[in-house]
Amino acid sequence: MSNLSMLIGGQPRAASTGATFTRRNPLDGSVATTAPAASADDARAAVDAAAAAFPAWSALGPGERRAYLQKAAHALEAKGAAFADAMARETGASAMWAGFNVHLAAGMLMEAAALTTQINGDVIPSDVPGSLAMALRQPAGVVLGIAPWNAPVILGVRAVAVPLACGNTVVLKGSEISPATHGLIIEALQEAGLPAGVVNFVTNAPADAGAVVEAMVAHPAVRRVNFTGSTRVGRLIAQTCAKHLKATVLELGGKAPLLVLDDADLDAAVNGAAFGAFANSGQICMSTERIVVDEKVADEFVARLAAKASALPLGDPREGPAVLGSVVDMATVERCNALIDDALAKGATLVTGGKAANTLMPATLIDHVTREMRIYHDESFAPVKAIVRVKGVDEAVQVANDNEFGLSAAVFGRDTARALNVARRIESGICHVNGPTVHDEAQMPFGGVKGSGWGRFGGRAGIDAFTELRWVTLQTSERHYPF
Repeated sequence: MSNLSMLIGGQPRAASTGATFTRRNPLDGSVATTAPAASADDARAAVDAAAAAFPAWSALGPGERRAYLQKAAHALEAKGAAFADAMARETGASAMWAGFNVHLAAGMLMEAAALTTQINGDVIPSDVPGSLAMALRQPAGVVLGIAPWNAPVILGVRAVAVPLACGNTVVLKGSEISPATHGLIIEALQEAGLPAGVVNFVTNAPADAGAVVEAMVAHPAVRRVNFTGSTRVGRLIAQTCAKHLKATVLELGGKAPLLVLDDADLDAAVNGAAFGAFANSGQICMSTERIVVDEKVADEFVARLAAKASALPLGDPREGPAVLGSVVDMATVERCNALIDDALAKGATLVTGGKAANTLMPATLIDHVTREMRIYHDESFAPVKAIVRVKGVDEAVQVANDNEFGLSAAVFGRDTARALNVARRIESGICHVNGPTVHDEAQMPFGGVKGSGWGRFGGRAGIDAFTELRWVTLQTSERHYPF
């Protein structure tokens, strides 16, 4: 069991009320973490601390900020075993997924470090004689980052790394499901020597989330809010931020389609589909949710994918290596069992896997899915995947776009020009040709369209998101006025 503290102004803190909450392991119900249950006053204190630290941090040269972030990357990588243990306890994640999280998150910190000297402006020609007109980027202020549990190291680091590189100070609101995992990120940043108040950490009981977030968003010092999570909660965050006129970056739900065209390399498509569908038991925002396959190759493709899926190791990640660990809770199991029942009752075929009795859910494929079935539309966020058979490219694109979401997508086809043209027709923020839907790199512009949110994390897009663009002029000669 892990006992956790918040971090406010460089000091470990319990909740001012003394309240705590517990996160239990999804497999056996044992207590994984006991964490402080912050009040609205605690949340405001965290923002106050970040605001107090902002002037000095924003005035640091880029080389100094770079050095801090590089040290944080090394400190985070050194905690690989601790992250694997915390993720297995809190969310049932496999060691493979934990290792991937730590590796990519360390890369995100290194990429953020490299960005400190890339925060550029422009000189813009002016019609006023002698006017030197400039577009300058400068830190926005305090950034509130709200990170989820499913890729907790990657997304926790993403919530703070580029904002810090840009000279902002941050408050990270940890997930109620993975508070200890998010706490380890804060430990790594502290071990890197960041000044007090530059990074602050708040945890809250699930019932208090609305009040805690409202208190921080309403605080005048908060200038940016970034949130990764469900579309349902994202809408609530957006409404709260709109009320207080706070700029947001929202990365929300997904129902990623993977299109298998009639000329696809089936081995490549099977490998890409299996990885995209079943990594972290399908609990990734980019997870392949709909496998859209041309009927000319569907029988062979489905047979090959079923053989691969049925052989994926499933087990308690605390007891040994597994590809499929536990899903996050029994509510996921019950929701997916209902999706399976609904699809089969309406004519779909169960290819492999099936309903689960506990959170160790097998890789499950449901073939001959149609739009009348709930699984065609609803995000499973689990290892239960729909296969939709189509006739030709136009129907494949129509099915891919027949959804409220638009985060990630993939297209497999040997004629790469044709596949790229198909990719251009898909409504998504991200699309990979002959690669899986699950693919993330720190320097890429990451985000979605439609119900998957707005704004972009990563690289120069992240600089745009977490700085203010100001127009500044310098009059270098006498200016003439009309009166």
